[in-house]
Amino acid sequence: MFDGDTLLRLIRAVPLPALPTPRVIGIDDWSWRRGQRYGTIIVDLERNRPIDLLSDRHAETVAAWLKAHPKVEVVARDRAGAYADGIRAGAPNAVQVSDRWHLLRNLGDALAGVLDRHYYDLRMASKAAAGAALEISTAAAPSPTTAPLPAPAAELPRTDRHGVRQARFDEVMALHGQGWPMKRIARTLGINRKTVRAWVRSGELPVWSQRDRGSAVDRHAVHLRQRWREGCRNAARLWREIQERGFRGQFHTVQRWVRRLRDASPTSAGAVGTMGTWKMPSKRRAAWLVVADPETIDAAEQRFVDALLVRSEGLTTVIELGGAFSTMVHRQQADRLDSWLAAARETALAAFADGLAGNVHGRGGKTPMKDRAGAGRSPHTA
Repeated sequence: MFDGDTLLRLIRAVPLPALPTPRVIGIDDWSWRRGQRYGTIIVDLERNRPIDLLSDRHAETVAAWLKAHPKVEVVARDRAGAYADGIRAGAPNAVQVSDRWHLLRNLGDALAGVLDRHYYDLRMASKAAAGAALEISTAAAPSPTTAPLPAPAAELPRTDRHGVRQARFDEVMALHGQGWPMKRIARTLGINRKTVRAWVRSGELPVWSQRDRGSAVDRHAVHLRQRWREGCRNAARLWREIQERGFRGQFHTVQRWVRRLRDASPTSAGAVGTMGTWKMPSKRRAAWLVVADPETIDAAEQRFVDALLVRSEGLTTVIELGGAFSTMVHRQQADRLDSWLAAARETALAAFADGLAGNVHGRGGKTPMKDRAGAGRSPHTA
């Protein structure tokens, strides 16, 4: 058995493999200790592999590394001034490429700042979206005493559950394709980060071999379904009731059973309360919604965006410019940058546009754009 220190010493004693001289690299920061100490990771973008870790993110350190690797021709980076200075000092002839992930992150920050000044519009758009959802669900909801009650997810046919799982997988891959970090995908979609990582790495939905199993709650399904039809949606009350009937399980077991039943009943009376209480998104979430592909957001979120677009002409212009910038970056349409900058300078995105223009270091005054090979990856595991 080796202790931790011995294992680390043995690993450090192994000579590093000879690496080909990099020509196109990406640089970004990583944290030794979040919020306190940061280093720099360098990735060979042509071979999609990390090649070095620097102890800090100072311009002098980056410049020294570049001087030791004079064949570097292209450097993809974020908009940090220290990296720009380090590249100019260490590789003055290299083309500095705007990192797509950071460009979109900076756009999101700019849009969030604008939306923060339109709190009233956000609130009213949220009310409009919730009201529309309530009207739709109320009109669609059958009488709770006569509506057919879907089975919980555990009782759904395997093909139906696979369809739900496939849809979640497609969402994950779509967001990953847009450059989203895995942590953000997991947080946004409510999926375990390990699941997101496994799906992204495999590139296809793994076969689900989990065997169908019943639960202690199923023995009380008749009573629970009857109480559901009577309008009882309170998991704690249902749990207490079946406890009196001999159930010995935990509350969260019943809570999961009820949640699956509610999720499987989009047209039941329970859906009215769920859809009608749609909450206002955070400003950062709203900033993502207004530039997102309509196919990646749900109906309530689309109603929110539509309601927001009619609230203010100035806000509508900002949102349209945000969407145009996102499209321009994803499709690498650098030839449209100048006209976009001119339009953005007349709006609340002027500061973002000025900062972007001041950060252009490409040939002919254009801004090269490149996907970040290590987007969302931890430098420690890379």
